[in-house]
Amino acid sequence: MATQPSLEQLADRVERLLLRYEEMQRTNALLTEQVRSLSQERDSLKSRLSAARARVDALLERLPGAAETDPARPNTSA
Repeated sequence: MATQPSLEQLADRVERLLLRYEEMQRTNALLTEQVRSLSQERDSLKSRLSAARARVDALLERLPGAAETDPARPNTSA
């Protein structure tokens, strides 16, 4: 038959669980901050990429004969 844990053993176990819980709360807070930071960085990079694409598109429009040689654009001159 299994022996019942003593009150002291239970108190030790509860103390360890509380310490583990606090550690997990700190880890969660750090991970939450990291997700927030990475989300901001992603949004910034997406914005920069969009601006760069717009600049490239504008430069392509300025190239002579761009409409005739760009296979992605339908030829509307016919």
